[in-house]
Amino acid sequence: MHMPQTLSIPNGEKVQPTFSKAELNSRLDKLRRYMAANNLEAVLFTSYHNINYYSDFVYCRFGRDYGLVVTLDSYTTISANIDGGQPYRRNQLGDNVVYTDWQKDNFFYAAKQLIKDGGQVGIEFDHVQLQTLEKIKSALPASTFVDIGIPTMKMRMIKSAEEIEVIKHGARVADIGGAAIRDAIAVGVPEYEIALAGVQAMVREIAGTFPDGELMDTWVWFQSGINTDGAHNPVTSRKVEAGDILSLNTFPMIAGYYTALERTLFSEFASDRHLELWEINCKVHRRGLELIRPGARCCDIAAELNEIFLEHDVLKYRTFGYGHSFGTLSHYYGREAGLELREDIDTVIEPGMVISMEPMLMLPEGLAGSGGYREHDIVVVSEDSVENITKFPFGPEHNIVKG
Repeated sequence: MHMPQTLSIPNGEKVQPTFSKAELNSRLDKLRRYMAANNLEAVLFTSYHNINYYSDFVYCRFGRDYGLVVTLDSYTTISANIDGGQPYRRNQLGDNVVYTDWQKDNFFYAAKQLIKDGGQVGIEFDHVQLQTLEKIKSALPASTFVDIGIPTMKMRMIKSAEEIEVIKHGARVADIGGAAIRDAIAVGVPEYEIALAGVQAMVREIAGTFPDGELMDTWVWFQSGINTDGAHNPVTSRKVEAGDILSLNTFPMIAGYYTALERTLFSEFASDRHLELWEINCKVHRRGLELIRPGARCCDIAAELNEIFLEHDVLKYRTFGYGHSFGTLSHYYGREAGLELREDIDTVIEPGMVISMEPMLMLPEGLAGSGGYREHDIVVVSEDSVENITKFPFGPEHNIVKG
């Protein structure tokens, strides 16, 4: 029996997109100008973030490959048959080709039908795995491959007005989740129950704000005690105890656009050493918010904030950079690594960028004041102003929670 390698599944009407067609076309036009200037015959995107950025489609990988092929005159997403017509309904600007599981490597067969062999093809060097690269080369043996990952990252770092509007909604929703979490904190309540309160509040608010959107991936990391030592530690069944240091982290996801609220709190009371360290981290946080301005270099911001920690002899307890870009990213995909507030990043901040300020100290168990301290705000940089879109208060005067 002969089974097809590719299909078309135009099932249903196109959905209401997150962004206007004018916005999506603007992104595509910028990409094509880059392609023309650099003699690229085609681009094959495989990452969550770039496929979402250019097509408004967030795929569910589940061990399968996904793609978006852009040429100077065509635009086609490649999706797995398991997803039916949903990728077609989301793709607003072009076609969608579905590959089947009936033969091995049908994804690469589909890509080969869309890309003329023999020219230069852009692929994401920071995303394509070695096995995938070898199969792409086998499918397009006469082509040469150049990196499109860093150039598109730089394009994504400058946000449009429509993107900033979505990000602002995300920050507002994160604050709502934070308030629900704060209300749920009490001695004896397990971390997961507190986290659930935040997730439910955020999902309901996203649904009300974006009634045509897909609801996926919104989550909370709520940590207590020793579990606060890592920024990305998962929720557990540990129950909150009096005197615990707490870490509230809300992450609403709107159409693949991640935002965050992160706050240090304490249950019932905080020791003098805990309060001292908390205040130091808040001092750095306040100064960091002042330093994010057009024309500032990421590395210079990190260097100045290091001096404050050094002055208090706690620099050795700092665990990661001071902030990063926001946009289409998540805990399992995407990262605009060229816009992080670290010593090794010399990017100059420009209008249109959206950046967090999030200093963190972590003292191991056995030391006075042990635990992880982290505050996190999101700022939108404009030509003549910087707007902090995070409204949830921070510091000891606000976040010692008494039952």
